[in-house]
Amino acid sequence: MYRNRQFCAVVAGVSMGGVEALRILLGGLPVNFRLPLLIVHHISADSGSDLAKLLGARCAIHVKEADEGEAITPGTAYLAPPNYHLLVEKDGTLALSVDMPVNFARPSVDVLFESAADAFGAGLIGVILTGAGFDGSNGLRKIKDNGGLAVVQDPSDAEADSMPRSALAAVEADHVLPLKDICGLLCSLESSCLSRSTPNETKGNTNDRTR
Repeated sequence: MYRNRQFCAVVAGVSMGGVEALRILLGGLPVNFRLPLLIVHHISADSGSDLAKLLGARCAIHVKEADEGEAITPGTAYLAPPNYHLLVEKDGTLALSVDMPVNFARPSVDVLFESAADAFGAGLIGVILTGAGFDGSNGLRKIKDNGGLAVVQDPSDAEADSMPRSALAAVEADHVLPLKDICGLLCSLESSCLSRSTPNETKGNTNDRTR
């Protein structure tokens, strides 16, 4: 079905139950998984930076907090820092913003998804996981409108089903799967992108976060 599709990035949104969901999702990806993943997890503004370290210690792929202006590189999972929106610029670099919360959240899933849809178009895979509220529904719809792929965790499998149910009400998802099967789906889709470089892939990743 996707034999002729070339995917170049994954964006994911998660809220309640997100730490365990990300541990399962990212922990199941092999060390040679090449797609970059950009992730918004709803966390409090005063949360520390331990989540990336916690996940990185249990994952084969590289996990880090996103830095302002850094180039996206393959095989890396970027987490939005606490109290900062994460966006993708048109040139494929990352940006952080302290604009007002969207859907009562900063970082906001919609902000990430909508900017990534503009940057990657049909090469983007959007994933909505467990969570309360409705953040991510508009962004997932934009990903679909731009030709990308929409994946939603089966609400019956989610610790909190509001975000998945809201996404399914807004978008005709391409895949609705239990969490444990989403990792396998990403691995099967990843093979179609091997001949395509991610924006700024060759520029490296040396920028420090400046806020």
